[in-house]
Amino acid sequence: MSSRLLSATRRHTSTLRLVSTPRSRHCIPTPPSRAISTTTDSASASVAADKPPLFRRTASVTGRILLFTALGFIMAAAPAYESARTILSPPDDAASLTMYTPEDDDAKAKEDYINSHPLVASLRADPDMIESRPHMKIPETWRKHNLTGGTLMGPGKVTVPPFSWSERSGKSYVQISHVGTDLCGHEGIIHGGFLATMLDEGLARCSFPVLPFNVGMTAKLEINYKAPAMANQYLVLRATTVKAEGRKAWVEGHIETLPTEEGQQPTVLATASALFISPRQASVWTFLNADPQADSRHVLLTNLALTDHGKDLPSNMKQRTQARGEVGIGR
Repeated sequence: MSSRLLSATRRHTSTLRLVSTPRSRHCIPTPPSRAISTTTDSASASVAADKPPLFRRTASVTGRILLFTALGFIMAAAPAYESARTILSPPDDAASLTMYTPEDDDAKAKEDYINSHPLVASLRADPDMIESRPHMKIPETWRKHNLTGGTLMGPGKVTVPPFSWSERSGKSYVQISHVGTDLCGHEGIIHGGFLATMLDEGLARCSFPVLPFNVGMTAKLEINYKAPAMANQYLVLRATTVKAEGRKAWVEGHIETLPTEEGQQPTVLATASALFISPRQASVWTFLNADPQADSRHVLLTNLALTDHGKDLPSNMKQRTQARGEVGIGR
């Protein structure tokens, strides 16, 4: 009896074990959704704590936009600023003599020949003559758009920037240049239009010292051609101010060959006479940047207080002009 009971108890225990084992084997684990949710909430809270406020983010983006915009504007405006600065404060006469470097052996040879010529030595020895290279005063960014300072300058054309000498009183002007073979009309002969351009510009430069504000516009130009101007030679332009009256100046001049031998007489190629007038707007240009000490030519201007166009100028502008004195031109 007891053995049967013991046997039944063992079978019942085994059955319980077999039944409980599958249950535990197929038991569905507790889902970790609560743990994941807790982790995600913690991460979100951490990110939200580290994220700056909307105002700070907006200010940061706006600041960067303004910074890069300002840098772009500065980079774009830099060339224009440099040109304006050069126009308002151009190099003086002495500085213009050091601003050119020959770009090849041919240009250097032409430069050396002019510098060693007896005419140049005599002009440099005259204390009343002021030497300069006017085309080098043009801002470099503008020079390529300038006819005589850029378009007509270079190998085969005006080989080197011309040398010029201006008398302190504005009475006379001398310019020496070399013309190449690419300025011709007929083969081997310099175009008459180029000679007219030289005379127009050269006679105008002669008149500048006696005109109010050192500015003059061509009102009349008459040219007489005397002889063909052969290419690949040195030319001398001479001009004389014959009369100055208020805003007007009358100038006469000519172009001649540069003697290659001692005692040789130059050949006159063309003569000209011109009338130049200082525009009324010149008073505004000069008033914006008036500085009696910055006159590159070191010449005296006409007393504007006695002229018609000076009546409407501010009193301080008249005082600055009067401080420069008067010019006496042989009339």
